[in-house]
Amino acid sequence: MNDTTVSPADIAALRAQLGREPRGVVAIAARCACGRPTVVHTAPRLPDGTPFPTQYYLTHPGATAAVSTLEANGVMKDMTQRLSEDEALAEAYRAAHERYLAERYAMEDVPEIHGISAGGMPDRVKCLHVLVGHALASGPGVNPLGDDALEMISASWSPARCTCAIEDEEENA
Repeated sequence: MNDTTVSPADIAALRAQLGREPRGVVAIAARCACGRPTVVHTAPRLPDGTPFPTQYYLTHPGATAAVSTLEANGVMKDMTQRLSEDEALAEAYRAAHERYLAERYAMEDVPEIHGISAGGMPDRVKCLHVLVGHALASGPGVNPLGDDALEMISASWSPARCTCAIEDEEENA
């Protein structure tokens, strides 16, 4: 994990990215090359008591748009198919699921979501945003399908290349 402390500037950036008040943020799990939040580490139970299994929440507008395009193009179905055909991939994906759960349990074991990670892990691909968030927070080699999705979007978005100024200009136009 790459968790860093959340500053008031981070909360303001998250508010702008999400278009709402961020909830349950315990740390910034990954940052853009410019330092703005890209992934937040979220508490397993939100302040209002709601269980929240998505502990690595992708917030960067460029990343979320690029991943949404993958989802719209049916990549999740293809990845789920690969899981059924590639035993090594399925094993690595299950290990990512187990790590995800262990990291959440280290914060709190919420009975309503016990054993449930996110993104469809460990048997299918349901949400690429979660898998990319996990891959960015944990680094390469932890979530193989998150890593694959990052590679697929690398021409349009990369954590090593800041696009925040371009996105800010587009919002203000």
